[in-house]
Amino acid sequence: MTVNQRRLTQHYFMTAPMPCPYLAGRFERKLVTELRGPEANNVHDLLSRAGFRRSHSIAYLPACSECDACVPVRVRCQDFKPSKSFRRISARNNDLIRNVLPPSATQEQFQLFSQYQDARHGNGDMARMDARDYRAMIEDSTVDTSIFEYRRPDGSLIAVALVDNLSDGLSAVYSFFDPKEQRRGLGTFIILDMIKEAQSFEIPHVYLGYWIDECRKMSYKMRFQPLEGFKAGEWARMDDGKGALGEPHDTKPASFTSID
Repeated sequence: MTVNQRRLTQHYFMTAPMPCPYLAGRFERKLVTELRGPEANNVHDLLSRAGFRRSHSIAYLPACSECDACVPVRVRCQDFKPSKSFRRISARNNDLIRNVLPPSATQEQFQLFSQYQDARHGNGDMARMDARDYRAMIEDSTVDTSIFEYRRPDGSLIAVALVDNLSDGLSAVYSFFDPKEQRRGLGTFIILDMIKEAQSFEIPHVYLGYWIDECRKMSYKMRFQPLEGFKAGEWARMDDGKGALGEPHDTKPASFTSID
């Protein structure tokens, strides 16, 4: 019996309404479940294909009663062809050395993380994270997780990506980089590098989290075509530049039994 044929029992909980961090004046609620025990990786696989994301040892899905703006998206890696601008970004960063490591937090990483938060998200909740919070974000994982560290030729750390390893792809959990290196386009480069890694192992997808049409911070995700979005129980091709869902590409994900 394959993982996709199993019927896994999970306990799901609904969070209380909180102000939406992406759209002003709206409130968010999430459906959450724990990723525990020997089936954690299998459950994570199946939930990711159903639009869930991971944070620490839980998987969550937006479940807002009056809003469905959050669309899970993933890149179809085997069909991805880098544009000229993408090739230029890759060329600018061809001097970097990437190491794939177990999810272990270091002081060097935390210093870079703090610099990134101060420069890019100074008013956000993550800017208030201390070293203990950072360690929890990196190490509190019950599934197959890796750290991608990117270093300059002199050995100094320039970028970090926290990546979950799924049976059908790589999931970009969080990434950060030296905010002074704007010319390199490091945020874009990390995604391109993940796609390249997936292609080299013939893994079909890179999961990029949620895309919101009204949120300019997320508009960059539409550049990584072909892109699929998950809505109404199916993955379908996203129309380049518009975000409209096209014809379904995948079959519906496996079912789950919910116990309140």
